[in-house]
Amino acid sequence: MSKRRMGRRTFMGTAAGACAAAVAGGRAALGAEEGRRVATFVCDVTPPLGTPIYSSFKPLEVIEHPLLAKGLLIEDGGGRSVLCAVDWCELCNETYDVFRARMAEAAGTIPARVAVQTVHQHTAPMADAEAIRILAASPNPPPYPAASTVEDALTRLVTAVKEATGRMQLFDRFGHGQARVERVASNRRVPIGAGKVGFRASSCRDPEFIAKPEGLIDPFVKTITFARGGAAIARVHYYATHPQSFYGDPRASYDFVGMARERLQEEERVFQIYFTGCAGDIAAGKYNDASPEARQGLFERLHAGMAASAAATEYRPASDMLWRSTSLRLASRDDAGFVSADLQSAMQNTAAAHSVRLGAAMALAWRSRVERPIELTAFQLGNVWAVHLPGEPMIDFQFYAQQQQPDACVAVAGYGDCGPAYICLDKAFGEGGYEPGAAHVPAGSEAVFRAAIRALMAT
Repeated sequence: MSKRRMGRRTFMGTAAGACAAAVAGGRAALGAEEGRRVATFVCDVTPPLGTPIYSSFKPLEVIEHPLLAKGLLIEDGGGRSVLCAVDWCELCNETYDVFRARMAEAAGTIPARVAVQTVHQHTAPMADAEAIRILAASPNPPPYPAASTVEDALTRLVTAVKEATGRMQLFDRFGHGQARVERVASNRRVPIGAGKVGFRASSCRDPEFIAKPEGLIDPFVKTITFARGGAAIARVHYYATHPQSFYGDPRASYDFVGMARERLQEEERVFQIYFTGCAGDIAAGKYNDASPEARQGLFERLHAGMAASAAATEYRPASDMLWRSTSLRLASRDDAGFVSADLQSAMQNTAAAHSVRLGAAMALAWRSRVERPIELTAFQLGNVWAVHLPGEPMIDFQFYAQQQQPDACVAVAGYGDCGPAYICLDKAFGEGGYEPGAAHVPAGSEAVFRAAIRALMAT
């Protein structure tokens, strides 16, 4: 197939038949006698009871599920690489950089070869050391997690990564699969006329919004598998939706996406990792009324899609991976409400909601680091790509990444460095809705972000 311009529906149909699979490394070829190696790691990153975590900011009372950091070390002729998905809401700015650097040191590699993303559950910590320092200096600051909460979790994660380096095992095959997920994802931006959009959030009880079409989504879960002989060692899944059913209570949970991941691991006895795709404008609102019954349905349908994707895996002999990275520099907003004086005022308003004050501090933190670029990463193995992006990108950027290699299987994750918050299409700022109002980067970011994706995936 040529790289001609395709419509979204045509592209999605083509992508459904295109996928293959991938894993980490570099450009040098290994001799067959040397082999390629992989190791899994997991650790509990649940904060202590009493910690005020997102999104309620109430002291944590119930651990419904342990929050996990799950990942892979992958080694071949190009070196050693790290993939890690963390059951936290966000890692931002300096905190994100520290996670990458410490994990790289533990793995015996460099930060440029570490992709760490959050799964983005809203019953989990949001970690931004710069924002907390700014917030702590304001009058009567709202509750926030102690710095030791983040440090202790990172220490456990670093220990798990280092321990994994001592039990690398050979893999000789890799595979890919994909399957459609039914009745989970829906677009949050619902047209309401006059070029404007309404907000169909992670849960919705508005009959009119529920009745609206799903809108633009990527309905496929993509799965990359590492195996030795006939036995799978680890599977890595990518699917685009906000991973929330209900939240706002003092509870830690990995929610329906973690439930699906862990159920499949229990059934297959194969290590499972889950990455959230470009879900900035994607959630489960059409199919979720925030009831336990609705969450059960989301869990069961996502699990069915992940299991089908795993079952559809097609294997081929292992080869070395091409690991890629590129820099992205986005601006900070200077419109009303986002200049420093406005943000300081919002943060210092002791009558405002905790989330408003923390949001203002996080926007200030982004302004303070905006000149420090963000690193995008990807790996390629044959006809399979995995692309790991920052912030909360809209789903269009997932399709854009896939269009860069239209003959390949391209799996995409968002929620790397979440300092930029939402990364929106330019047109969204005129349409309104929630996402552009919560973005830390301005209109005009779309072209810069697309250019970075092109550079990352250029062949």
